[in-house]
Amino acid sequence: MNQKPRILIVEDEEAIRVGLVDVFVYHGFAVDSAAEGPAGLQKALTGTFDMILLDVMLPGMNGFDICNRIREQDKDQPIIMLTAKTSDEDIVHGLTLGADDYVAKPFSVAQLVLRVQAVLRRSRNSEASQDYIRLGDVVEIDIRNLSGKRSDEPLSFTRREMEIIEYLHRHRERPVSREELLNKVWGYAKNADIETRTVDIHIAKLRRKIETDSAEPRFLTTVRGAGYRLLVD
Repeated sequence: MNQKPRILIVEDEEAIRVGLVDVFVYHGFAVDSAAEGPAGLQKALTGTFDMILLDVMLPGMNGFDICNRIREQDKDQPIIMLTAKTSDEDIVHGLTLGADDYVAKPFSVAQLVLRVQAVLRRSRNSEASQDYIRLGDVVEIDIRNLSGKRSDEPLSFTRREMEIIEYLHRHRERPVSREELLNKVWGYAKNADIETRTVDIHIAKLRRKIETDSAEPRFLTTVRGAGYRLLVD
């Protein structure tokens, strides 16, 4: 018998927390939960979970700090952040700390389940196909260690950022659409009605890391009407 995927839900609003527990139990998950930040962090660091759903606004310790602490211990733990904050600054902050995706409240429960399942599929199937990627004579990327350098400046990447770079590098002979990235990197079904800016935000983050001038990208370019392309020379 296949073992149930384990999910930790850290959410202080009781109605939402209880509702999400019921939903994921119904969908075949083994569920644990916490209502406060410190308790959620302790469970996240001492338990074994296939997925962590992490609210941002929590008593005792916010979700950003919890995500950061989790990433210090485990770079590969799948995390989706639940947030009532929808400004780019807040979303970028969560994704920069290493969250795989974000879902803004109020959210569709059905869409949340689909996004959890998509992230789990990708995390289980993710495997680095090579060790290094070089972009011109400026950027060197160490895939397995989620690190690199631009000239002499050290770089650090999240797991999701590295998956984007890898996919674009494998298909560097052509532009890759936003929808293809959602399907192949995030694992969302083709033509799924997913309302998220996570691709655009991740691309902007990557440009700030690998480009000398993110406003005039040399390597991670936009092909109007077609998508993004990674140029290695």
